[in-house]
Amino acid sequence: MMASLKTPTLKTPSFALSSKPRLPSAFSAAFPNTSRFSRSHPQRRRFLIVTASSSSFSNKPTVLVAEKLGEAGLTLLKEFANVDCSYNLSPEELCTKISLCDALIVRSGTKVNREVFESSGGRLKVVGRAGVGIDNVDLSAATEHGCLVVNAPTANTVAAAEHGIALLAAMARNVAQADASVKAGKWQRNKYVGVSLVGKTLAVLGFGKVGSEVARRAKGLGMHVIAHDPYAPADRARAIGVELVSFDEAIATADFISLHMPLTPATNKMLNDETFAKMKKGVRIVNVARGGVIDEEALVRALDAGTVAQAALDVFSEEPPKQDSKLVQHERVTVTPHLGASTMEAQEGVAIEIAEAVVGALKGELAATAVNAPMVPAEVLTELKPYVELAEKLGRLAVQLVAGGSGVKTVKVSYASSRAPDDLDTRLLRAMITKGIIEPISNVFVNLVNADYTAKQRGLRITEERILLDGSPESPLESIQVQIANVESKFASAMSESGEIKVEGRVKDGIPHLTKVGSFEVDVSLEGSIILCRQVDQPGMIGTVGSILGEENVNVSFMSVGRVAPRKHAVMAIGVDDQPSKETLKRIGEVPAIEEFVFLKL
Repeated sequence: MMASLKTPTLKTPSFALSSKPRLPSAFSAAFPNTSRFSRSHPQRRRFLIVTASSSSFSNKPTVLVAEKLGEAGLTLLKEFANVDCSYNLSPEELCTKISLCDALIVRSGTKVNREVFESSGGRLKVVGRAGVGIDNVDLSAATEHGCLVVNAPTANTVAAAEHGIALLAAMARNVAQADASVKAGKWQRNKYVGVSLVGKTLAVLGFGKVGSEVARRAKGLGMHVIAHDPYAPADRARAIGVELVSFDEAIATADFISLHMPLTPATNKMLNDETFAKMKKGVRIVNVARGGVIDEEALVRALDAGTVAQAALDVFSEEPPKQDSKLVQHERVTVTPHLGASTMEAQEGVAIEIAEAVVGALKGELAATAVNAPMVPAEVLTELKPYVELAEKLGRLAVQLVAGGSGVKTVKVSYASSRAPDDLDTRLLRAMITKGIIEPISNVFVNLVNADYTAKQRGLRITEERILLDGSPESPLESIQVQIANVESKFASAMSESGEIKVEGRVKDGIPHLTKVGSFEVDVSLEGSIILCRQVDQPGMIGTVGSILGEENVNVSFMSVGRVAPRKHAVMAIGVDDQPSKETLKRIGEVPAIEEFVFLKL
């Protein structure tokens, strides 16, 4: 029997800490045990409770502002809290002060590490990052200490885009080099002949807020703009006249490349010796995103070889970079000291956005810009833990099966369960599927607080369906199925008969398992990584692939084969503990009976 389940709406209650004056000591937030409502009280619901204790109820909370913040933001903070503006604190001074503070606001220059949270003695409730990136905040330590982390992701979008365009034009016309030359008493017009932007192809890598704004402005300069983003919807790109292409096509055809992706394990050193070798000779590169997305030593080699004609960089893997950095000192490199968000307007906008987020969090409100997970009752986590892990890994698998250039817009999740609808709240599971789909290709940290908001912002529509089963309701779920519609797959066998990428899994003995890919039944533990192969069903295939992996010292944890009929086609799912080398994967692909394969990292 199948029943349709409407997607639950995550309402954001605005709870103050009662009608008493604001309390400056530590608070705790517990989410409702919505997964299993008490059977003896089936109608009773529990809501978010925010509690606080203090020896003095007359004090306002204290907010430590550790780096310069715009006056408009400070004014908002002072209306609600005592504000301590102490800039350029040493790590020791920060740890000393933090035990007297309820909130901390930083930019990118202050490291908020585990020692800071431990030194707070449990009083620190909120860390506000005035900007987008949170590389300098230890999220795990924050969550462990019950501290919410919020950021300001929207206010500096235009400023960063404008700086990207400024660097693009300055690089093309050698503005910085010519300026230094004239100031040195020289007049070298022939040396600094530039290139025109009109009619040139700009590849925007990362088509989020900043990337799309750069694209709009580049179109206004007469450039042909293409973009690569494994997540961006194609219709949003078409609306501004931009074509979404694969990563390899983008870097191979571009005259200019502008980087706007977050720094994640997947994007770390994305531009390296191998990718530079695929680029058009004489390409020019702009980076106002994160320094780590470029292998800086490889960029120097590409500049020296002439593969890259010029580079304009606002960000570096180490900031500030060393004075003797070959990259910074290179004659054909234009550099600025991380000025992407440095306009008067953006600084004020960021200040207001982060001040509102911090004040709201101190009031007990759920912030849409929260970037770490909220605290969940232990009994809920204990029961749902393996299903939460299954949900995230199914999301990660599904999005990795999407072919480059396809925009993920529509996801359908089906839950097979014997429990009544009121006895299983799927919000946490849906949040983890959203997390699995978005986080590998984004710098957004998805959790129960911001999952629906994040999906909506990115044009991702997630619908849910409940399949009601007969049987005992002791286990929360029998299976979870994730389908992504209207996309192409890099592994054709993952497509269902109705044309969607489809993966399904269940929990066995407390461990998540992949049990279906497309229409093929498999059974492989979702640990480590997975190789999927479509093959002609014939003897010896397991031994052939296993031998290749064994020869390369890749340990196989599980292997499962699903087939439609004997001697027809089959899908082999192989769990591996280590990531095989490119040569190993190439050898697997060269096995005559293997028709296609894909490596998926969990």
